[in-house]
Amino acid sequence: MAPPPRPLVFQPAATGGLARGIRQIVAAVRPTLGPLPRRVAIQRPFAGSAPELLDDAGTIARRIVELPDRDEDMGAMLLRGILWRLREEVGDGTATAAVLFGAVFDGGARSLAAGGDATRLRQHLERGARVIAGELAGMASRVSGQEALTRLAAAICHDPPLAALLGEIFDLIGEWGQLDIQQGRGRGLEREYVEGLSWEGGVLARRMIADERAGETRLGPSAILIGDLAIDDPRELVPLLELAVAEESSSLLIVANRLSEGALALLLAQDPARLRVVAVRTPGLGEEEQAAALEDLAILTGGRRLLRAAGDTLAAIGPGDLGRARRVRATRGQFEVAGGGGDPRALRRHIAALRAACEGADDRARRDGLRERVGRLLGGAATLWVGGATEAESAARLDLARRTADALRGRSGGRPARRRRRAAGVPPGGAEALARAGDPDERVAWGILLAALEAPFRALLANAGFDAAEALAAVERAGPGHGFDLRAGRVVDPVAAGILDVAAAQGAALHAAVTGAGLALTIDVLIHRREREVAPSP
Repeated sequence: MAPPPRPLVFQPAATGGLARGIRQIVAAVRPTLGPLPRRVAIQRPFAGSAPELLDDAGTIARRIVELPDRDEDMGAMLLRGILWRLREEVGDGTATAAVLFGAVFDGGARSLAAGGDATRLRQHLERGARVIAGELAGMASRVSGQEALTRLAAAICHDPPLAALLGEIFDLIGEWGQLDIQQGRGRGLEREYVEGLSWEGGVLARRMIADERAGETRLGPSAILIGDLAIDDPRELVPLLELAVAEESSSLLIVANRLSEGALALLLAQDPARLRVVAVRTPGLGEEEQAAALEDLAILTGGRRLLRAAGDTLAAIGPGDLGRARRVRATRGQFEVAGGGGDPRALRRHIAALRAACEGADDRARRDGLRERVGRLLGGAATLWVGGATEAESAARLDLARRTADALRGRSGGRPARRRRRAAGVPPGGAEALARAGDPDERVAWGILLAALEAPFRALLANAGFDAAEALAAVERAGPGHGFDLRAGRVVDPVAAGILDVAAAQGAALHAAVTGAGLALTIDVLIHRREREVAPSP
């Protein structure tokens, strides 16, 4: 009979258990690293369902919810959490981070077994990681142009048709552009570019759709009422309609939360030859999101937002309250505004403030929302539809497209260290720092980092079917500035060959792996809680 599990686990058993769990996660995601990855099959919870085939390390790690051994499970869940956070924040680099984490932890565990100090080792590892990250940042350069963006996308997603479209899209809409990625309507890929700035919020009545076949209404130069008002009494609209006519507006766009049937009837009864009116729903969910969308629209068009929370009504509406736009398009699901009449300097200041807030945001949801607002106001917008031969393939490709787009947002490309100096086992600046290291623990830390930085390159070669020792020797003989092209199977100059990687993803992977492994090495005791027994249902 097996002994009961221990509630307290001390050294060296604690580090041993963590190490075994970490190795299992690393082994599960290592095959996904590189442009020629292997896949991982995950059983679905429904009987008779085909397995889920993945090559995304973050998602694979998240599918692993528990290991049978409780000590190993702690190590596995520690690395799992780090990989998922990295995937959420950066979108790429999770497989590299896992391999780095495993190599750093294994090297650190050997040092501790030989009598090293965990706290000092962690400090030196983190200091060394900062030196290497600074060198990587110095090697980075901004990528521009469709061809270079396509190569960078291909290095992330390893899907040439998808990479070609994403390269084209980001070349046109820019880093901050608004990109909507949706489930495809067929097996292939489609894209559409939007003229003007679009918001979610379709017409409030289908009868306002002028072109039923196209499902849209187009207006020329228009006055715009910007608000989240709920208009129940048709008489509330009279001052607005009179103001639009007095200002000789031929078209009026009303942005409101709700219009009663009577109010809609009054708008539909207007003579189109005198004034064409379209009412659309206020974009956004909740007061905060709606207020932000209305603020952007007001600055863009030069109007004033009318908010229920501020007690605004249509009773005292004046000429300066209406925005202006050169063109308006409204459909059942959204509306677009082109040629806003707001103050360009105010718009530039507003965009700069949003960008600063986005770069300083810690919460991903807030950061994504701010980035979407900036992209919309800058005017670049596109929709990408991603399809596949099967539902599973379509869903996997859709997720891949979103992750690649996230990584391309911070498109600092550079000579990828994992295929350049890292092949020879020396990170940028690493040899110089190692020579200056006088503390024995510091020398040990640099030795761990040097070996760990070689681990992803070895995994890349193994996944692509090459002998790691032979390829490493060939790169070393070629000298600095050379790497190994996994697709061509030969030593090349990475820059000349157009082999790029995302510097932000590399730096984030390095930071997450080294700081996470350093923290794990300082764990001395594992404490297990007793599992609660669930009473059987009557």
